[in-house]
Order: sequence, then structure tokens, then C-alpha cells
Amino acid sequence: MDLLRSLPIGLYLEQPFTWLHQLDPRVKLAWLMSFLLTPVLASSEWRLSLVLILVLFTLSARIPLRAWRQQMGWLLLVGTMAFVITSVMNDGLAITYQARLPSVDIENIPDTPYQYILLELGNLRVTRRSFDLALRLSTIIFTLVYSTTLYLLTTAPEEITAGLEDIMQPLERFKLPVTEVALTLTLSLRFIPLVLEEVQNLARSIRTRAINWKKLGLRQSFKIWLIVAERLLENLLRRAEQIAIAMDVRGFTRPNEHRVQWHQLRLKKADGIAMGVLVLFWWARLTWGWMV
Repeated sequence: MDLLRSLPIGLYLEQPFTWLHQLDPRVKLAWLMSFLLTPVLASSEWRLSLVLILVLFTLSARIPLRAWRQQMGWLLLVGTMAFVITSVMNDGLAITYQARLPSVDIENIPDTPYQYILLELGNLRVTRRSFDLALRLSTIIFTLVYSTTLYLLTTAPEEITAGLEDIMQPLERFKLPVTEVALTLTLSLRFIPLVLEEVQNLARSIRTRAINWKKLGLRQSFKIWLIVAERLLENLLRRAEQIAIAMDVRGFTRPNEHRVQWHQLRLKKADGIAMGVLVLFWWARLTWGWMV
């Protein structure tokens, strides 16, 4: 079991260096916020298009299959389960299921292919409303999770810190600790692999001891997991202390006194093209992407 490979959450892919890596972190942050905001009050067609755009970004950047296969698989599984469960559940309308037709003389209306009930198998019914709700729920789960994962996968923690610090510079007029917030964010992103590593080491240590959980019973099993959680917390606190000592030895007492240049921000031609496409992206959303 290798959590650092099977759960690439918050991990940065250094190689290969794709065109997504080359974009400025502020531009990628603008795209990320667009993916997080545009699904609000959006139509099902627009949410499906967001999923297709994310998949197209991944394929065009030629991100290795090992980097996103595991997480994409679990995400697709969760999205599919949400779609199926929502489709067969009650659509929330307290009415008798029947074909909906305009309130006119039905006898003079020619045959129409419209049906409110799309699928009926025994007590399971898939209506137009439940299908639409299922499509909205599954696509928004995929979009919110995978867009964030793709951003973290192609943007180094130092770049994220530099971009956020540059964007939040106007807040310093209100005496907000912008540099401290950026430093805390960087340390948090760097700490995620350490947490996964500690969990992985503890899981391996338990597996090597060949504990027979069936003979232990519920109470003894709970005690063992309590000891494991205590050891995990102890190891993480020790890691945090080591990081603090290392920063203190290097004279890093306060961010404003020991200024660190995280990343040199510079807009390129590709960033201008990306921002132009983003403007067209929002124009399309505001033009035809509204929920009907």
C-alpha cells in the first residue's frame, strides 16, 4: 500500500513539465475559481461541458496515467453511484406519475415522443426530474473535486503561495497578515505528504505484526486503533517541531523580517491567451449556461 501514489491529493507532479505547469499560478487560480463558481445556477448541459473541458485539459497536457488514474477512478465511481442513486429516488414531486401534456384538447393532439417517465422497472422509476437532478449532482461532484486536484497537481506549493500573496496584497492596507497567511498555506501544502507518509508507515507496522482482529474482539480492536491514533498524532507533532526548529535555525523568526522569494511571477504570452479564453468561457456561461 503506497498512499503517496494511490492518493495523489495535494501532491505536485514535477515531471513531465506540461503546458499547464507553464501557466502563471494567478491565471490558473482564476480558471479554478471559474470552475468552482460557474456550476452555480447552471444548466445540465453546462455542467457536462465542464466535465468534458477538464478531461480535455488532462489529455491535452499528457499527464501520466499513473498520476490521475487512481483518483479519477474513485471519483468516477462516486459520481456514478450518486447518479444511479439519485436517478431511481423520488423526484420530490407529490403527484401521480403521468405523462405531462398541455391543458388543451388531448384528442386533437398528434402523437408526441415526450414522456415524463424515462424508465420504469418494477418499483424503480427514472423520471425527467430525477434524471436531471442526478446529472447535476454527479457532474458537480466531479467538477469541484477534480478541478482542485488538477490545480494542485500542476502547480507547485511555492507558486500557489506567491500567486495568493500577490492577489491579497491590497488587503495589507487593512493590516491583514498577508505574508503570514501565505507562509501558513505553504507549510500546510508541504505537510500533506508527511501526513500520508506517517499514516502509511503506521499501516505497514500493523500489517507486519499479523494481528488477528477476529480474536481480539471489538473492545481490544478499539484500544489498538486508539493507540495508533495517539502514535500518529505524536509523530505529526514531532514532525511539526522539527520543521519549526529548522526554520528557527535558519533565522526565520517572522515572515516580514526574513522575507522569502517563493516564486518569481511573470506573465507570458500563453497566460494572455489563457485569460482571453477565460473571458470567452465566462461569456458562454452568462449567455446560454443558465439553468432553465
